[in-house]
Amino acid sequence: MGDTAKTLPIWHEGETFLQQKVGAGVAERMAMVGQRVIRDFMPDQHRDFYAQLPFLVIGSADPDGDAWATVLEGRPGFLSSPSPTLLDIAARPNAGDPAAAGLIDGAPVGLLGIEMNTRRRNRMNGIAATTPTGFRVTVDQSFGNCPRYIQLRDATQARDPGQPFAGSVEELTALDPAARAAIEAADAFFVASYADRGDHRQVDVSHRGGKAGFVRVAGDGTLTIPDFDGNLFFATLGNILLNGKAGLLFIDFASGDLLQMTGDAALVLDSPEIAAFQGAERLWTFKARKIVRRRGALALRWTLRADGWSPSSLMTGDWGQAADRLRAEETATRWRPMTVTDIMEESATIRSFHLRPTDGAGLLPHLAGQHLPIRVTPAGADTPVVRTYTLSVAPSDGIYRISVKREGLVSRHLHDHVRVGDVIEARGPAGGFTIDARATRPAVLLAGGVGITPLLAMLRHVVYEGLRTQRIRPTILVHAARSKAERPFDREIADLVTAANGAVRLVRVLSDPGEAVPGVDYDAVGRIDMTLLTRILGFNDYDFYVCGPPALTQALYDGLRGLNIADDRIHAEAFGPSSLKRTGAETVAAAPARRPPSTKPVPVAFMNTLKEARWTPGSGTLLDLAEARGLDPAFGCREGTCGTCRTKLLKGAVTYVKEPSASVAADEVLLCCAVPAEAETVEDAPLQLAL
Repeated sequence: MGDTAKTLPIWHEGETFLQQKVGAGVAERMAMVGQRVIRDFMPDQHRDFYAQLPFLVIGSADPDGDAWATVLEGRPGFLSSPSPTLLDIAARPNAGDPAAAGLIDGAPVGLLGIEMNTRRRNRMNGIAATTPTGFRVTVDQSFGNCPRYIQLRDATQARDPGQPFAGSVEELTALDPAARAAIEAADAFFVASYADRGDHRQVDVSHRGGKAGFVRVAGDGTLTIPDFDGNLFFATLGNILLNGKAGLLFIDFASGDLLQMTGDAALVLDSPEIAAFQGAERLWTFKARKIVRRRGALALRWTLRADGWSPSSLMTGDWGQAADRLRAEETATRWRPMTVTDIMEESATIRSFHLRPTDGAGLLPHLAGQHLPIRVTPAGADTPVVRTYTLSVAPSDGIYRISVKREGLVSRHLHDHVRVGDVIEARGPAGGFTIDARATRPAVLLAGGVGITPLLAMLRHVVYEGLRTQRIRPTILVHAARSKAERPFDREIADLVTAANGAVRLVRVLSDPGEAVPGVDYDAVGRIDMTLLTRILGFNDYDFYVCGPPALTQALYDGLRGLNIADDRIHAEAFGPSSLKRTGAETVAAAPARRPPSTKPVPVAFMNTLKEARWTPGSGTLLDLAEARGLDPAFGCREGTCGTCRTKLLKGAVTYVKEPSASVAADEVLLCCAVPAEAETVEDAPLQLAL
């Protein structure tokens, strides 16, 4: 390694910028990780690994500064390491390989040794020197790489790898149909990039994988690629951030065709498509300026194993799903038809209903813990009734599921009359009772009765995201029910605990055990209270999530506050008419400044229905006014918590007689707790609502 390289920091500014974007403290942690795992020599296991490979992916930069990725082949042993700082490559690029222009004496190169039948891969950056048989690379940086997103493939040789390539070399001016098809079918590709660090150029080459079709090809040939959770090195994307150049290599594993491209790349750090593409942390784009295709250029062929798909790849989304989700965003405030696709008996009193949209717009992604407003017309009723039920599934589950306890008009209708194939109307999910699966502080989920539903969604989300990112947030679920027969989701929760491999602890509480077996069917008798919690928790630094009947939720909140648990560490949602009364004014966010209610009558126009009304002080909320005028706006809680009555405010100003806990934008109004505000101007006085 040259003197300049020895004095450079391990991570360059592009890499550290992206590490900082991930979150507080990540760049500092990666500085320590880098010193431990980035070496200026190859460990013996890396040297042995290279020696057994039949091919090597290599990245270079040509004299014009264009990056290229290619493959060098040979029989196992064509790669050898005479010392920890040297790797000899007994192979040269084939005729027509555009990467060859950058493989000259003194040129920086990036190397990737990858074994697709074991998912092992190691990377190296170094300086090349030509030899009589090929190249010798002196190590600059050497490091291992995670095996995720690699599909298991077995390799065979279709011909002698030492036989020169005699096929045609096609130079394309743009992606033709065959090239587009190859890219759109790919579940993997390789990318070369580089960064100039003073007078030292550092070239890198890496693997990218996902579901087949994870690379989108636009009409103008622009590729869009999701970037998934990884090792936080950000070598490739950090390089792209600095110079905007990359070289892509797509291999047809069945035919040995190579499609090589060099061009311009750019990062996309803020786009609705990031959230819509399941598993994407960010996106990047690539537009080719030069394209070379060499059909049958490789002697190697690979076959995908029957069970070869990477679990990490399968936990990501696809562009079709992302497009559906973006279309669904437009339907968030409308009632949409949902077909009941399945009904499951979860306990003696709780039944789950699986819902899928029938309008072709896809599911609107929800946050774990949110609720779904639904509208049904109960048997014998003349008008629809709106209720909100928590979604008991994670966003990654790809379906809506509400789990309903039989205890009221609408729940009885759902239990007694709704069948598979029936249609239920629903609006977009809402609610602020959610969890961050990536937080590192342990989470304690306290569920009383049917209050398990949002906490089950949270648990599913924590486990799924933890498995996807290989970092499961430590979680304790305390699940209370009256009896074993009334306790839902036993098998589902047990499976989640098993999948979490020690990261999730379950404590089951029954108030009436009956014939249940202690230690087998339950872990404690009674109810969730502070006595139980002090027995099972060490009261370290936890985040608490509480959901159950109002009295239970309030008691647990008060008990936790009594132990000096900060208010912002207690996330709670009570079902029923009561809302949680929080204490500790220093920690509770101040309500936004509001105008006072109008002291004069205010004309109100409901623009969608072309009806007018006159609100007078003391006459109630805007929801009361709409109902008195014969309108039937959707609502759920009448407390400002569910957000179901959210309506566009077209003109005028409103204020709230009770501060809502549901989110509300500046151009929206929650009818159930809003009234006209005191007018500041003459134009301010009339009120217009999109209802």
